[in-house]
Amino acid sequence: MSSQLPWFVARATGLMAWALATAAIVWGLTLSTKLVRRKGIPAWLLGLHTYLGTLSLVFVAVHLGALWVDRYVHFGPAQLLVPLASTWRPGPVAWGIVSMYLLVAVQLTSWLRRYLPRRLWHGVHLTSFAVFVGATVHAWTAGTDRNEMVLQWIALSATTLVVFLVVFRLTAPRRRAVVPAELRRELARRSPAS
Repeated sequence: MSSQLPWFVARATGLMAWALATAAIVWGLTLSTKLVRRKGIPAWLLGLHTYLGTLSLVFVAVHLGALWVDRYVHFGPAQLLVPLASTWRPGPVAWGIVSMYLLVAVQLTSWLRRYLPRRLWHGVHLTSFAVFVGATVHAWTAGTDRNEMVLQWIALSATTLVVFLVVFRLTAPRRRAVVPAELRRELARRSPAS
């Protein structure tokens, strides 16, 4: 049993990393829509989103460490960090590696958000959808638990929820910006008379 422990840890932490990243995306989408948005959102609600993302990164690190220690497939640093360097299922492993790098970028820019231009932070933050897609493809194609019915239903439910929230966010009416009275008068003065 002890020789299989790293493999079990790698499987469990991989699934947990995916679940936590998915939860962070779902929570972020929920906060950014009118489903939860209210004046004065408590800081802990935003903190939970950041915490879930950070925790997913921790589980990815343990996932990589367990794969490195496991002697069945023999993952070395190159196979864990360089896309397509693995001889074991190179494509599916590459999806996971790229997703990991994107997750690191999302988390680093989230931690440094106050020091970055908003457009840069937001652009990088949007790659969290690529993290979700890549990690899902990685789990589905490289994971040994992909044939488990419970995990299939969880993945299908989570994907449906993410797609629903994205569609809801994109189609929900946006709040109109409040234009100061002076600017409205200036715009009215400059517009041609109809």
